[in-house]
Amino acid sequence: MQQVYEATAEAFEKIRGGGGPFFFWIKMERLSSHTSSDDQKLYRSEEELRVLEKFDPLKCWKDQLIGEGMITAEEYAKLDEEIKERVRREYGEAEKADDPSPNELLANVTKPPPKIDKEILPPGKYRIGDTVNKTLRAGLEEDPRRILFGEDIEDPKGGVFRLTQKLSTEFPKQVFNSPLAESTILGVACGLAAYGRRPVFELQFIDFIYPGFNQLVTNISNLRWRSFGNWKCPTVIYAPYGAYLPGGSLWHSQANESALAHYPGLNVVIPSSPADAAGLLWTAMHGEDPVIFLIPKHLLWAEHKYAEPIRAVPLGRARQCTSGSDVTVVAWGNTIEKSLEAIAKIDNETSVELIDLRSIVPWDKATIENSVGKTRRLVVVQEDTENCSVGQMIISHVTSTPELWDEMISPPILVSKANVMIGYNPIYEYAALPDVERIVAAIRHSVITKHERAAVAGIGDSGRPAKQPEYVQPGSTIPATVEIGKRRVQSITVPVMGEGIRNAKVVSLLKKPGDPVALDDELCEVETDKAVYPIQSSFTGVMGEWKTKIGDTVDIGQELGTLFTEDELLADQFEAAAEVSAKGGSVVPTRRDDRGRGSPETVLKKPGSAIPATAIEPALSPTVTRKLSRVIPANLQIGARWDAIRDARELAKKEDPEDAPSPSVMIAWSVVRAMEKHAPFRRLILEDDQIVQNDDFDLGIAVALGGDRLATAVITNANRKNWPEFVKIYNETVIATRGGRVDAMNAPVVITSLGAFGVKAAAPIVVPPSVGTLFVGTAHRELISNKNKNETAEVITLSLTFDHRVVNGAGAAAFANEIKKQIEGFTIPTGKTRAISR
Repeated sequence: MQQVYEATAEAFEKIRGGGGPFFFWIKMERLSSHTSSDDQKLYRSEEELRVLEKFDPLKCWKDQLIGEGMITAEEYAKLDEEIKERVRREYGEAEKADDPSPNELLANVTKPPPKIDKEILPPGKYRIGDTVNKTLRAGLEEDPRRILFGEDIEDPKGGVFRLTQKLSTEFPKQVFNSPLAESTILGVACGLAAYGRRPVFELQFIDFIYPGFNQLVTNISNLRWRSFGNWKCPTVIYAPYGAYLPGGSLWHSQANESALAHYPGLNVVIPSSPADAAGLLWTAMHGEDPVIFLIPKHLLWAEHKYAEPIRAVPLGRARQCTSGSDVTVVAWGNTIEKSLEAIAKIDNETSVELIDLRSIVPWDKATIENSVGKTRRLVVVQEDTENCSVGQMIISHVTSTPELWDEMISPPILVSKANVMIGYNPIYEYAALPDVERIVAAIRHSVITKHERAAVAGIGDSGRPAKQPEYVQPGSTIPATVEIGKRRVQSITVPVMGEGIRNAKVVSLLKKPGDPVALDDELCEVETDKAVYPIQSSFTGVMGEWKTKIGDTVDIGQELGTLFTEDELLADQFEAAAEVSAKGGSVVPTRRDDRGRGSPETVLKKPGSAIPATAIEPALSPTVTRKLSRVIPANLQIGARWDAIRDARELAKKEDPEDAPSPSVMIAWSVVRAMEKHAPFRRLILEDDQIVQNDDFDLGIAVALGGDRLATAVITNANRKNWPEFVKIYNETVIATRGGRVDAMNAPVVITSLGAFGVKAAAPIVVPPSVGTLFVGTAHRELISNKNKNETAEVITLSLTFDHRVVNGAGAAAFANEIKKQIEGFTIPTGKTRAISR
């Protein structure tokens, strides 16, 4: 053990010094035979066995403790005997104990789920993504033992699906990023839960659970059972789940609830609505056993309106979505939406009772039995693979229940993905999954079929209609092109953006009717919860008409406008673009006459040549403009003497002429010290106008880029840096930002300057989530009052713009004066200490 410790310490020192990674190959001796039925003397030499004792870690540890005077030989002998006596005693007690009862076998697999009737969210419009986030927030607020842990779940990312956005900002001691290691995530969950915490851990996709499968099925699931109820593992593992979103394929589209449901001790739930997502998650977080919480990502952003408050939902209770008398349809997750569409298509042809199972383990046998007993027909629709599946489990239960089987009119039908993976191409994906046509066909087949009692009816009918359905390219809800004479009118549609996104807001229209359009030109921008997406042209041509306007909410696949293109094939356009690009030019569309006619040839625009009506991007992005619309700005200005900064700079240049810290770094250091003393300027104003305050905070530095563009360099946890660290990170961050790096912006205060242009004062803008922007003017001489006389001095103007929603004038003035004090009293901090005020 000591050798491992010393070698590891040495390795860490070399790693931190840039020496690269290390690999340890540690040889461990096996001190005894492998099992009681094994005799290692048969295959190990006497000499080898004789020297084993010196490798015994207990003996080595004893010798070291005695040698270092930590314990005497007599004390060790006494302790050794006490332990041996305890072991003998426990063996004796076990031998005398009564044999266990077979009735106890199922006693400690899981504890019955809690029965909670609590209002979680008020009435309103919600999406699953919203209710998961709000329920997690309520759970963190309710119990400080509750911990969130997962890949990139901290702000500003807030998880790959933004399910945890803003939570690490509000609960920095309860929400943490994990390593990119699912085995670690599940292992930490088990350990924390066993010792009294309430972990709620995220996996980016349920497909990724398999690297942690050993932790799940040999530790988490059976901890209660193998300890006979003395230990428990109250943890929630939640993850996006399922397909119906093109492009996910093998590793981002699995529906694998059957594999998870196979292991005793795990509860598995799959909500299909925002209310169920909140209700089931709340119950799961208050249970005493592990719950796998699977979130259908296709349904994440589908909005529902609720007139009543959203309440906790018990595990193991199904939900009746529609009432009917002809056939029972059982579905869950993504297939609920498909089943509802199928029922709408059938209309009044058949009376369908749709049941959302929503809880896979435990599952609601009674509700399904009652429904099938009434309709005497059963169709199960699942997204998972057919083999050894939940759907087969349900059908097996129904057909093995005599009172149900005796009354059934037709054999049960399973509509399922076959024994095949999800393909890369959307055609493969949608061909594999249950769709509306197959569900409709299965319902109709169930209604018209009657089985003969003398025959053994098959229960594995897939329900697939004889005629294969025609598959439509996802998002192609309108014709792609319409020919008009020798021109084509190409529709501009909202593309599939993945991750369950259903709609977006139009934030800019970058082309006007009649504007020329080249390949990859940005036509417009749409904004979702995650980002602003440019929609680019796949054609050359001329902009037609817009069928939307800025501010509209548009659905995936909706037509936004039209584009006039030539008869030229798309492939030919790409070829022409590649050829011209190789010559150093660019492709522009042909100019047309007043009848819309044009030449089919490509026009080569030489670099530097002018084209008419060039579209100019606005100086501020649409997102920034939108955020500014909510700000209530105010500005104040104050002068600060420059001599302390000038003197410190001169002293630093003498000590280190090449790498002396700049005045900008010194001012930034002073601002951080002022922020520590004034809490309002450690606050952030979030997207929903909620204001949060942090003890640790970032600092933003405005950086000018080419083309009159701006970016913000961010020093994260600026208040935790000592002086050498601060100088180094400041310089590295600014250089990286100038090189194109984009930092996540969660800085309460941003510093800006136009010193290179000799600007003495200006009123900057403040963009949320920041609450203040400090403009630092260029140093200049000014007549100032000094007690009873006036004198000239070198000063800078500090111009602070602040958001009045967060702080009032007096608080802003106090903050500005503190910055002035820090600047006027600045000296270079020594070593790892902070700045010293004069």
